[in-house]
Amino acid sequence: MAKKNKHFEARNMREYSQECMAAHLKMDTSSYSRKENGMIKISGREWGILAEYLNVPLEDIYEPDESLIFIFNDNSTGNGNIVSNYTIPQSIWESQRKYIEKLEEENLLLKEEINRMKSTK
Repeated sequence: MAKKNKHFEARNMREYSQECMAAHLKMDTSSYSRKENGMIKISGREWGILAEYLNVPLEDIYEPDESLIFIFNDNSTGNGNIVSNYTIPQSIWESQRKYIEKLEEENLLLKEEINRMKSTK
């Protein structure tokens, strides 16, 4: 894991100490320091708390570890104020990308076969 530079910069711009941030997350300063330095993963809930406390959009400070996070308004409930976070491991993301590429290739071959069959009629 790597140091959380965006998060670190936002904290320093506001001149908040690690002690202050740790207290807000209800943890000891050494645990917070390890999270900020990328030694321990920051949970999705903690990212949300940090963004709110730093008064910045989550997208401005979030830096993924080994997974991707998708943030969007969940309008399926009829309440556009609900934000859902979905974390997908990088390995699954990559596997799905390869599968989509394979399907696109197969579609192209099938379309070519259909066109050949139409032209022979």
